[in-house]
Amino acid sequence: MLGTIVNAITIIVCSLIGVFLKGGIKEKYRQTIMMALGLAVIYVGASGAISGLLEEGAEPLLFIISLVIGSLIGEWIDIELRLEKLGDFIQEKMSSNDSNISKGFVSASLIFCVGTMAILGSLESGLVGDHTTLYVKSILDGIMSIILASSMGIGVILSSVSVFVYQGLITIFAQVLDPFMTVDVLREINIIGGILISAIGINILEIKKIKVGNMLPAIVIPFLYYVLNINQFFL
Repeated sequence: MLGTIVNAITIIVCSLIGVFLKGGIKEKYRQTIMMALGLAVIYVGASGAISGLLEEGAEPLLFIISLVIGSLIGEWIDIELRLEKLGDFIQEKMSSNDSNISKGFVSASLIFCVGTMAILGSLESGLVGDHTTLYVKSILDGIMSIILASSMGIGVILSSVSVFVYQGLITIFAQVLDPFMTVDVLREINIIGGILISAIGINILEIKKIKVGNMLPAIVIPFLYYVLNINQFFL
């Protein structure tokens, strides 16, 4: 759990730095930072998805099917709404007038939790006690936390709880999950994760409101596809 603890603490500390910087940044510069951040997030997500698709053995149609099925499941559960309600609840309990708390919490949680590094790093941490991947992720998340918090405010700090719970559970159940986390599964998860991260960037740029939270179940579909050997019958 050490890697996850370090990751969560890094997000908290760097978010506080971002919140501190927020007061000294004029609105026009803050908007420019958000535009730059949105473009950067889109690039990171797209490059991850494309690199996965170019790998040997990649299933060209699987990510499409996963996104469709996952989005239908997520829409039925309405994950996005539940995340926003949680953010609003926290905002209410904090008696804050900052309307960005919910947005910062949801956006940062999705960015930090969606991706192969979170899964792979947590597995390595739980299986062999190697926290290297999570330490590297902590640095990246820390930089992102400063930028996000400087624009979205204190809500970004709350994403540290999401990271701690999500990565912590994977670390704890690493022994159970490891046999199923094959190269194929991780590759397809990376592709879908990259697409979802790009969608978050589109939301940040306010080009189009995409319910990324409702698409999260898509990440599980490749796992089921390979573990249940569905690939024997489809694609």
